[in-house]
Amino acid sequence: RFAVSVGYWKDPYIQYFVRQAKERKAPEINRGKLACYYARVHGVSYLIKAFLKKTECNCQIVNLGAGMDTLFWRLKDENLLPRKYFEVDFPMIVARKIHHIKSKPPLSKPIMESHSGDSLLIDSHSLDSSRYSIQGADLRFSSELEEKLKKHNLDVHLPTLLVAECVLVYMTPQQSASLLKWAASTFPVAMFINYEQVNMTDRFGQIMIENLQRRQCNLAGVEVCKSLDSQRERLLLNGWETAHAIDMMQVYSFLPQADVKRIEGLEFLDEKELFEQLMQHYCICWASKDSSNL
Repeated sequence: RFAVSVGYWKDPYIQYFVRQAKERKAPEINRGKLACYYARVHGVSYLIKAFLKKTECNCQIVNLGAGMDTLFWRLKDENLLPRKYFEVDFPMIVARKIHHIKSKPPLSKPIMESHSGDSLLIDSHSLDSSRYSIQGADLRFSSELEEKLKKHNLDVHLPTLLVAECVLVYMTPQQSASLLKWAASTFPVAMFINYEQVNMTDRFGQIMIENLQRRQCNLAGVEVCKSLDSQRERLLLNGWETAHAIDMMQVYSFLPQADVKRIEGLEFLDEKELFEQLMQHYCICWASKDSSNL
């Protein structure tokens, strides 16, 4: 929300889900983290749009651990909605998001506009329309996840894009492996995008882990975040045919340089080294399974 308010990228919907932060963070945390968020938003968005264009939107998206993400509304504005867009998170988070959607017309109106057919299904932990569905479920239990998605018209025969941003790292390696295996075995044509930490065994990575532990935040899956190779390997070992991983410094270098210059002018940063270290400790991975040579 703060990054959007100072102009890193445009998101007219986040204001309805997240209140503006009152305090301003220290500049090096600000600038480093905000540029990392900027690279994450643009990097993930690039892959999502490539998938949508390749499938001509005749596909579905499953956003795992979606939180207060606004992607559905932004895709609708760009006329890039998939055939159906699913979001999954813990029931408590989903209840909060549904409350925002129901009480704020700029959020509910796009769902109604894209809906066709019978009346909308809505209760405290799920909302289901013909194009948008949000469900409360625990991602550590694939059978519960599959049951809820299928109940709301998940089509396993459609090309499917699954997105997980800072989600798998909170599960044990066994639990995330089970989720990845389920996804690879369920959809004949699919892509998986994962954004999370990497290079976590060095000193900088250890300090990140200690800082999070002090805030009672346990990264149960951090052992898979050793390297780009370990990230790729996890995907390949769990049924995906191809897998790629690049750190956020690489992503940052691929972004349109005119826009990078623009965001670098938003706030002064003289601590370049800290920024680069932060960017080298996050990555985007993507994997695919493609029975129809899409």
